[in-house]
Amino acid sequence: MRDLIRHSATINRLLARYGVKFGIYKNGEFKEQLFPFDPIPRVIENNEFRYLEKGLRQRVDALNCFLGDIYGKKQIIQDGVIPEEFVFSAKGFLPPCDGVVPPKGIYSHISGIDLVQSKDDKWYILEDNLRVPSGASYPMIARELQRRSAPETFSHNSVIDNRNYADMLKEVMDYVNTGGINVILSPGRYNAAFFEHSYLAERTGAMLTMGHDIVCEHDNLYYIDYEGKKRRIGAVYRIFHVNQPIIYSQTPLFRIIPGDDLI
Repeated sequence: MRDLIRHSATINRLLARYGVKFGIYKNGEFKEQLFPFDPIPRVIENNEFRYLEKGLRQRVDALNCFLGDIYGKKQIIQDGVIPEEFVFSAKGFLPPCDGVVPPKGIYSHISGIDLVQSKDDKWYILEDNLRVPSGASYPMIARELQRRSAPETFSHNSVIDNRNYADMLKEVMDYVNTGGINVILSPGRYNAAFFEHSYLAERTGAMLTMGHDIVCEHDNLYYIDYEGKKRRIGAVYRIFHVNQPIIYSQTPLFRIIPGDDLI
């Protein structure tokens, strides 16, 4: 622990060198700032972490089943478990997706479950974010820099490793891939999550793309490379906001539905 604290200034300098930043819009203006590193971790004991992990796996499975049902047979509504107005009036419900079954039947590919611990040491769910939440890249690169700066901290302590996240993400994209390359679709340099998009593309081997790089022909997506050659796309990683409108553009042509995560 002391090593991390002693090297915190070095880690922050490395984060700045690598351009680890995040952006926010304030008063209509985009502002970018360095992602700060806090050397004091929240320590969760192994048995408690495993308990949380088991519960979160169960919760994500249940949420996927729920989404599959409300966009499918709607059995949960027919059985009176949940009132239909609770579903159909929700701002997150997308009528264009009704009846649509995504590849392998997976609706939420990357889930961000926000946890809070109360004063009585009990854990509570604050929010379920199923729209490919941003943030995974920051602990990945921060942990990588920590290992370089203070390797003894990890060799002398049992710390759960997060270096396999990129492999897990690639595995998910490959699993739902419909035939073609994997791409990470980014709005561009001035998007708040651009660092994450570029970092995950590098770590997963996916192609980092923007809207003008993609065209749709006969219901298939294609990536246009720098030579003008088309490569079919099999899976798209992209975060959308609930209030983002449905967009139909002609050049290039592809359909954006708010709430879509990994297509």
